[in-house]
Order: sequence, then C-alpha cells, then structure tokens
Amino acid sequence: MSWTPKLAVLLGLAAGVLALGGAAVPLTDDPKFCAGCHMIVPSYESWAVSSHEEVTCVACHVRPGLEGWLRDKVWAGTRDVVRYAFGTPAEPHNLKAHVDSGRCLSCHRNILRVSEIAPRDLPPPVKEVGLVMSHRKHMDAFEKSGNGEGCMACHAGVVHDRPIKGYPIVIPRGHVSADSTPWYPDHPEGSHLRTRALNDCFRCHDGKTEYQGKVVERRCEVCHLPEKLQNLLSN
Repeated sequence: MSWTPKLAVLLGLAAGVLALGGAAVPLTDDPKFCAGCHMIVPSYESWAVSSHEEVTCVACHVRPGLEGWLRDKVWAGTRDVVRYAFGTPAEPHNLKAHVDSGRCLSCHRNILRVSEIAPRDLPPPVKEVGLVMSHRKHMDAFEKSGNGEGCMACHAGVVHDRPIKGYPIVIPRGHVSADSTPWYPDHPEGSHLRTRALNDCFRCHDGKTEYQGKVVERRCEVCHLPEKLQNLLSN
C-alpha cells in the first residue's frame, strides 16, 4: 500500500473517531445517561426534585478545562462504566463523589461576599436562629488544612439528600438530633451516606480541633446572633 492510500485510511479513522466523539460527548453529558447505571438511579431521582434540577451532572462533577475533562469525564467515567459492567459496583448508599469547590463557587461566589452578621443576609431556613457562620473564613480554613475539604464538608447532601424536618431546602444538620423531635437519615446503618448525613458543625467545633494554634470554639455565640439565640431559648 502506497502512502496515499495509507494516509486516506488514517484520515478516515481520525474523522470517524472525531465524529463518534462528537456524538458521544453530548449523549454522555445528559443526566439520563448517568441514570443508566442502576446505582445512580437514586441520585438521579433526588437531583430531579432538588434545588439544582436545572444543573446537569457534569456541571458539578466535571471540572472545567482539558485536564478536568480528561480526569473527571474520560478517566473516571470509563473506570465507572468498566466497574459497572465487569466488576462489583458500589451500592447507592455507599457512593462517594467529590465535587470541587470551584464548581460550587462558579455559581455561588457571592456567598463569600455576604456579611452574614445581620438577619437580612440570612436565608429563610436559618434566619430565625440567627446563624452567622462565615463562608469565607471556613473556605480559608479548609484550604489551609490541606485535607481537600471545601463546600462539600458541610453541603455534601444539598442535591442528593432530602430536606429535613420541613425545611424547603437541604441544609446542614445542625442541632436537629438533640431537640424534641430528633431526625435521622433513612440510609442503612453504617453506610457512607448515613455517616455523611449525620455530620454537623460539631465535627470541627468539638472543643478539640485546632485552627491557627487555637482550639475551635463551640460557644453558641460563635455561630448565632446573641439576640436571636436569646429569643429562641426564651420561648
């Protein structure tokens, strides 16, 4: 075979690969494609009724840029498909997926500018208890810790867990296990999702964890406006 026919074959193969990739990329970006794996179905169903129902899976789970696409989409996606087809896939309640904080902040960067020290700045679910935790300070602390934590440390269930105790959206658990009607997740005992759902502020505010050489305080006033807290406790 002369070089001309060989070149034609190579160009034809390259064109075929590009055409296949061009068709496959939008197909695999569709959340319904992800739900083709039975272990993803519960995550798909929770996403479909969440506050993020207009945000696709890849928008959160695939980092931008060529490197992010190759690692999160091509490598991780292919690995999961192979594991699903030929291995032993994880049970839905033991799925582990990391979402880079940069993906969250691409839509929610304004949260770093909110003062969070006045009731007008607070979202409705936490306004009555005067929650005043600073997202910027926590993000700085997570970055300095070097443990890969970020938004997911507190908001891991925001899309794939259900709201608790009548709240309209998924929020961190807080003190709900200690009040008059305690709440517990319905994930199986010992599962990853149950352990994750039970995490609350006391995971770090435990009177032992240190940050910048000081023990992280767990006084009520550290996280709540005193006047709001006084009104709540006097009821």
